[in-house]
Amino acid sequence: MAAARPVAAIRPRASGQPDRGRPEPIPDFGTDVPPPAAMDQPKRILIVEDDADIADVLSLHLRDERYEVVHSADGAEGLRLLEQGGWDALILDLMLPGVDGLEICRRARAMTRYTPIIITSARSSEVHRILGLELGADDYLAKPFSVLELVARVKALLRRVDALARDSRIDAGTLDVAGLAIDPIAREASVDGARIDLTPREFDLLYFFARHPGKVFSRMDLLNAVWGYQHEGYEHTVNTHINRLRAKIEADPAEPVRILTVWGRGYKLAAPGQRDA
Repeated sequence: MAAARPVAAIRPRASGQPDRGRPEPIPDFGTDVPPPAAMDQPKRILIVEDDADIADVLSLHLRDERYEVVHSADGAEGLRLLEQGGWDALILDLMLPGVDGLEICRRARAMTRYTPIIITSARSSEVHRILGLELGADDYLAKPFSVLELVARVKALLRRVDALARDSRIDAGTLDVAGLAIDPIAREASVDGARIDLTPREFDLLYFFARHPGKVFSRMDLLNAVWGYQHEGYEHTVNTHINRLRAKIEADPAEPVRILTVWGRGYKLAAPGQRDA
């Protein structure tokens, strides 16, 4: 890694400053999980951010980590770049000229179920964060944020994609537990025979539970195993996803019988015969 650079929390640029972002040409790569031969290739990251100061600092640190970075300052242009070829990760601002970040997120997730998507925004409300996650984002950071933390999250999410690719090739069969059927190849799940619509992170969380029925995991365990990082204070991310998952797989989310809370310890997926914590 190159010599360390001074880092501070990244803050939105004041309005009225000119955009300096310039897109760079990219080759056409696949948009889904890379095949084994591509695992060691440099990862390509698309940043769509109209604040040039944020984009410059973030690009600098990502390139220090040997990622190939392309930046666009315009939402419409960012969407065209997205559609040109595959990306290993996307970092999107919400408020963009041309096309907003949520629409880019939605389109990106329709193209691939695996590519990590991180949204950064000055909008820090719970509503915007949940909306971003609902549309398929893997993470949501409110500005100002630490560039080192964002880079760490990118690295963790990319490691998670590689692990999922390996797991999917190993676990080729459908998992059946607690009335759930989970197909890791198609990334589809059903409850009592009825297919359910899950975001990529909801699927990852349910798949992880299904591989370990009856085992209790703390919030930090789940952050590490499913999100790929451990950060004190981000346990609410797990809570949000557990609640959303329960709403989709439980007959009565207020009285769950599949994903159970073990008070003082964490959560577990009920093993056959288990119906309470």
